[in-house]
Amino acid sequence: MPPPVLSTAPAFPRALPFIIGSEVAERFSYYGMMTILPTFLVAQFFNPTHSTALTGEAEARANALVHSFSALGYALPVVGALLADWVLGKYRVILYLSILYCGGHVLLSAFNDDFSGFRLGLLVVAVGMGGIKSSVTANLGDQFTPANASLLPKAYGWFQMSIDVGAALATILTPLLYAHFGPAVAFGVPGLLMATAACTFWAGRRRYVRVPPTGLRAGLRQTLGAGEGRAALRRVAVVFAFVPVLWILNEQSSSEWVLQATHLNRELWPGFTPLAEQLQLSGIVFGIALNPLLTYGLYPALARRGLRPTPLRRMGAGMVIATLGVLIVGAVQTRVDAGGHPSAWWQVLAYCVLVGGVIMVAITGLEYAYTHAISALKSLTTSLWVLTIAAANFGLSLVNGSIARGGWLAGLHGANFYWFSAGLMAMNVTLFALVAARLPEKVYIGNPPLEPAAAE
Repeated sequence: MPPPVLSTAPAFPRALPFIIGSEVAERFSYYGMMTILPTFLVAQFFNPTHSTALTGEAEARANALVHSFSALGYALPVVGALLADWVLGKYRVILYLSILYCGGHVLLSAFNDDFSGFRLGLLVVAVGMGGIKSSVTANLGDQFTPANASLLPKAYGWFQMSIDVGAALATILTPLLYAHFGPAVAFGVPGLLMATAACTFWAGRRRYVRVPPTGLRAGLRQTLGAGEGRAALRRVAVVFAFVPVLWILNEQSSSEWVLQATHLNRELWPGFTPLAEQLQLSGIVFGIALNPLLTYGLYPALARRGLRPTPLRRMGAGMVIATLGVLIVGAVQTRVDAGGHPSAWWQVLAYCVLVGGVIMVAITGLEYAYTHAISALKSLTTSLWVLTIAAANFGLSLVNGSIARGGWLAGLHGANFYWFSAGLMAMNVTLFALVAARLPEKVYIGNPPLEPAAAE
């Protein structure tokens, strides 16, 4: 009798802890800086005298700069992706630009009272952050093979949780550093965390699966020529064309919502009044708790009942839920516009609802960008995902710039800003549902590509 065949359960790659650990530290560095950036710009550069007459213009200018910075940072992953896929490889791009990223934080800390120097620091951070953004998530996918491809959704879930943990710690600590030690320390500590991220990533260098770059000529041929690569790129681009509106809703929460919080009654219970920047923490913590519930609970339960939660269905549902969060904060702003000081508990609720929807789209989008592209284009398609965030921030920067100048979008101040955003998403999600219903799926992990049913 032949010996029994022992089945081996798929295992996570050995490199995963280094990727996850590095992401926690990098996201602390980014969100630590971003958490205090809007209020710092208003207080330090745009309205240092705290003049009530200048409040509206100063806040609009701060929002415009924050979104311009974010737009640049989330647009540059396209350049980083091309370097990673075609020229240098993902490992070198991540390592080299992480070092540059650290230098940007040094400039922010050193030039906290010099607007020109501070803007240079933002530029360097944008180049470093943007350059590595798409390669980090694509590098995560490269560690998997068809044998453990079933674990990819869980891995991207853990990756999203690492983002949320880093953001949560930054949201708690950085405003306190700013309040008690000033901007030099508050912008310097995120720089130390970015250095930690670079060192953690470097420490895993012997465990990474490194997919070699294809070369510039081969990359161009597979991207621009007819065939499977071009078809896959087109399918991904069609889906991602509907994502920027989601980020328009989400990116408001790190700037417009923070400044709204300065006008709220922030005493959540007797003796506890968080800083305006810290209210974001409620949504982040909710997202950390919700992530495993979706990945290990809700989605498998729906699948067992025959309601297959495909990537496109998850994304559509997330868009609808995120819109509800904006409607809540719009109602809060209506009361603020009338001179009231509503309870910050309403904004806490809005953060939780918004994050619930965004996390359904964010985890799925990262997974979709990797699994639906051929090997030579995986960083590029991931950069397209990140580019949707850039498009949203670019749009928000234009809107806030027009408001600050009293331009043709000046009517979108106050609650009108949120009503406009919600209406825009309503149209967007309707079109997305119509297109997604007709869009075929094809998953590429290993060679040959897996069919959709085999990849679930």
